[in-house]
Amino acid sequence: MSQPYVHGYAPRERERLEDQADALVELLHADTAYPAGSRVLEVGCGVGAQTIQLARRSPGARITSVDVSSESVAAAREKVTAAGLTNVSFRQADLFALPFPPASFDHVFVCFVLEHLRRPVDALLSLRSQLTPGGTITVIEGDHGSTCFHPDSAAARAAIACQVELQRRAGGDALIGRQVYPLLIAAGYDDVRVTPRQVYVDSSRPALVDGFTCRTFTAMIEGVRESAVNAGLAKPAEFDAGIHDLKRTAGADGVFCYTFFKGTGRKPAAGSAV
Repeated sequence: MSQPYVHGYAPRERERLEDQADALVELLHADTAYPAGSRVLEVGCGVGAQTIQLARRSPGARITSVDVSSESVAAAREKVTAAGLTNVSFRQADLFALPFPPASFDHVFVCFVLEHLRRPVDALLSLRSQLTPGGTITVIEGDHGSTCFHPDSAAARAAIACQVELQRRAGGDALIGRQVYPLLIAAGYDDVRVTPRQVYVDSSRPALVDGFTCRTFTAMIEGVRESAVNAGLAKPAEFDAGIHDLKRTAGADGVFCYTFFKGTGRKPAAGSAV
C-alpha cells in the first residue's frame, strides 16, 4: 500500500498543486508529448493538475489516470471535464495493485509520486510490468536539498528541514530528485536519461515569484507548520521566522532557486536481457 500523502488533502493543498502545475508547465512538460493512439498511464494523478497538461499536449493519446485517493480522483475528473478534455479516463487504484493486465500501456507518466513511497524501486518495477516491450516511462521529482535563496536564512533552511524530516517519518523522501537515475537503472529500464530542470526566480519574473516562490514552495513549507510544531521539530516562533524569511526571498531584491529532475527510460524489448 502507498503511504498517506504528507501534505494532506485540504482545499488549500489542491490550490497549491494547481498553482505549481501552472507555474511549471513549460519547464516540466514542454518536451512531453505522446503519439495519437498511444495508451498512456498516469499514476498518482492527484487532483489532476498534471493531467490537464498531459491531455492538452497529447490530444490523440488515450490517457488513463489513477490515484489511491477516491476524493482526488473525483476532483481530477471534475477538473478535466470542466476543461473540455475527452481523452482521459480515471480509476481509483493503488500503484502496487493496479487493476490492469500486464503490458497494457505504451507509456507511463509519474510526477511527484516516488517521493511519497517507501519502496520506489518496487513501484518502478510494478510500472514496468504495465508497459509493452519498448514502452517508455517518464519520472519527474523535486529535491528540497537543491533549494537556495537570497537573502540566505538559517531559519528558512530549518523550516525546510522540518518538511524533509516529516516526509522521511511518513516513509517518503523529499530529496529523491537526485536519485531518479539510479532508481530507474535499479528497476531495469534501458536508455535512462535524466535532465535537471532548475526554477530560477527573481523580481524580473513576477509570475514565478507569485506562482512558485510564494504559492508553491513557501505555501508547501507553511502547510506543515502544525505538524512540525506538534512533532517537536521546531518551536512556533522559530518556524514562523523561517516562513517570514522564505517570503522575504520574494521581495524586489530576492532570489529563489529549486531543481526538479526529469528522467525517462524504456522497458527492454522482448527477448532483451534485463
